[in-house]
Amino acid sequence: MLPSPRNRPLVAVLGASGFLGAAVTAELVDAPVRLRLVSRDRKLPLPASSAETHLADLTDPRAVRDAVDGADAVIHLAAHLPDGRSWRAPGNGSERLSTGLLDTLVRSVRGKPPIVVFASTVQAAAPEGAPLNDYVREKIAAEKVLLEATRNGAVRGIVLRPATVYGSTPLTGATGRGVIAAMARKAFAGEPITMWHDGTVERDLVHVTDAARAFVSAMRAPEVLSGASWPVGSGRSARLGEVFGTLAELVAARTGRPPVPVVTVAPPDWADAVDFGNVRTDPSSFSAATGWQPRVRLHDGLAGVADALCS
Repeated sequence: MLPSPRNRPLVAVLGASGFLGAAVTAELVDAPVRLRLVSRDRKLPLPASSAETHLADLTDPRAVRDAVDGADAVIHLAAHLPDGRSWRAPGNGSERLSTGLLDTLVRSVRGKPPIVVFASTVQAAAPEGAPLNDYVREKIAAEKVLLEATRNGAVRGIVLRPATVYGSTPLTGATGRGVIAAMARKAFAGEPITMWHDGTVERDLVHVTDAARAFVSAMRAPEVLSGASWPVGSGRSARLGEVFGTLAELVAARTGRPPVPVVTVAPPDWADAVDFGNVRTDPSSFSAATGWQPRVRLHDGLAGVADALCS
């Protein structure tokens, strides 16, 4: 028998209107939990009647305290990309919604330590001395805050380090602002797909629905996961030149036009060193601990992006 609604655990999703946040919400909507969806955006993935909703600016400590008050679990996906900015636009970057927010969150906890699942990045696992951009350094600093609070008993913190997340979300059909969606939009506009390298750079691409299931799986396994960081990805690396070629063909099949070319262009001055290195992920430890496995094949996920953008 399921617990009554009043006795169900309260799960707060920070950044619920975002790309990954909407997918996590879709995973939780039928679960035996009470949902609190927190966003600075009115475009929440569920109507207010289906969940408790908070419109909040999480740079405000008081808003953070209200957002997590009484929560049994918090899934922290909050990040901010300025409106109108596409993938890797000049000057792009998140507000300090990682370290500062987590610091406020752990200071706001009263009573039983909540489960806190934090979205970091696979790049946080880079070897010591590797080049890091501000975004990655901020994620690493936030990880330290959460793991220190876990050691002190304030929270039960779990860090997930997703690979490149792409796809379309179940509730909204959104494709996000990542590189896959950006290049698909170029192809639909009849523009060449551009790369800053020769196409051999490798990325692990994990579908947004698989990533969302990973966050929910982590929330359900604090006994084995808390106090550590865990990689989440497909476990398979793909060359971006081949990925973009497939994307061009998928778009062509939907437009009736020839595939747009995939071309190499000079990188902009603001490109990072991490843009030119391979990224591989081994999620076997997370899978062994939780039973989670990626389900969406890359070709199917790319086709889903093309379908979402042409509908």
